Amino acid sequence: MTDQTLIILGATGDLTGRLLLPGLGALLTAGHVPGLTLIGAAVDDWDDARWRARVHDSFGAHGASAAARSAGEPTPATDASPAVSAVADRARYVRTDVTHPGDLRRLLGEATGAVAIFFALPPAVTAKACQALLDVELPEGTRLVLEKPFGTGSAAAVELNALLTRLVPEERVHRVDHFLGKSTVLNILGVRFANRIFEPLLDNTHVESVEIVFDEDLALENRAGYYDHAGALADMIQSHLLQILGLLTMEAPFTLEAAEFRDRKADVLRATRPWSDDPAECSLRARYTAGDLGGRSLPPYADEPGVDPDRGTETLAELVVAVDTWRWAGVPFRLRSGKAIANSRKEAVITFKRPPRVPDGLHGCDQPDRLRIGFGPDRLAIDFNINGPRDPFELDAVSLEAEFGAGDLPPYGEVLRGVFDDDPTLSVRADTAEQCWRIVEPVTEAWRAGKVPLLEYPAGSSGPTLPLP
Repeated sequence: MTDQTLIILGATGDLTGRLLLPGLGALLTAGHVPGLTLIGAAVDDWDDARWRARVHDSFGAHGASAAARSAGEPTPATDASPAVSAVADRARYVRTDVTHPGDLRRLLGEATGAVAIFFALPPAVTAKACQALLDVELPEGTRLVLEKPFGTGSAAAVELNALLTRLVPEERVHRVDHFLGKSTVLNILGVRFANRIFEPLLDNTHVESVEIVFDEDLALENRAGYYDHAGALADMIQSHLLQILGLLTMEAPFTLEAAEFRDRKADVLRATRPWSDDPAECSLRARYTAGDLGGRSLPPYADEPGVDPDRGTETLAELVVAVDTWRWAGVPFRLRSGKAIANSRKEAVITFKRPPRVPDGLHGCDQPDRLRIGFGPDRLAIDFNINGPRDPFELDAVSLEAEFGAGDLPPYGEVLRGVFDDDPTLSVRADTAEQCWRIVEPVTEAWRAGKVPLLEYPAGSSGPTLPLP
């Protein structure tokens, strides 16, 4: 494999230290990307030594060195492996205004081999950086790696995608959504397409409803700079949860090659729309107030540092959508994500219709059958009714569970492997990114117009919810 250079724009930000660099460390530990040169770039007045210390710290979060640092013990001389430590030791930092073509030209002059540019930046800054790159000659084969959200709306996404294709071909644009790197999310494909007991039942003849939920027992956690401009709908539903919906509802691809796989996912997202023409009927928005969560006393979201309370940012969002394909027409899909929720719940739940008739004489539990795919903990569960242990005519609810095997790499390691291998399977294609904005835009417009009230819920509660149609 030829030498490669990864340039991280926004190298001093939270995303880089918390997720991107640990994922890269895991990828290097697994023996991928030999000969990698790592260059960090940001406007902050850092130098090589400070950047290398951050890289070592973040790589160490994949191993034992982070624990040693937090305990005040001497820092190990190496991280997970000599190869990983070597990348950190030779990492370089270039102070860069990413919106200035001259700075970007100088930055790219430091790269060797095949180049990947990772935009660990807010969407508006990413667009400005791409505009500046029009005046820079990119090395042959350069790959551009963008974080979600891709744009700030459908028009902005179309404009950004047109700009990107002026820089590099579409196949060299990687719009990464780390949810698509989660081993559990990818296991949806195995559950659906490798098991005949499930796939024939996953349609509107047998399924009553589907929920895709990502409720967190975390609050804002010092992320106001990004989150207060995004909110739960754009941060989670427009991106992550719609991607999961695509995997749950897509038809079986002939192969898992990128073009075929992404075509089938795009098909169902084109067929997805809000359940009702009235956003007040199919969407909900709320934000947390003061409360106790996991032994912590939290202030209201509106009082969190960096939050503009007049912006009306939601910390909980729900959207019920329809997927108007032959298989799924008429089935409601609830997409929900909330922060500061008492019981963390991260799962997709497929609820089946009740049997048309239960014989007279069978009594007891009347719970519908459910297939649950958990994203934390990573598990598969089937809830159903069987004859009870005492009276055989009394039904009891039971659940069969299986743990999903952990992937070799964390989510960011998985998506970065796709970047370095020039495999776009797990990246979001341009048309799909635009469709995701198209789906939620009628709702965001109604919210801005005040047609859907901003509800409140105490931190540490379960939060409000919508009744399913």
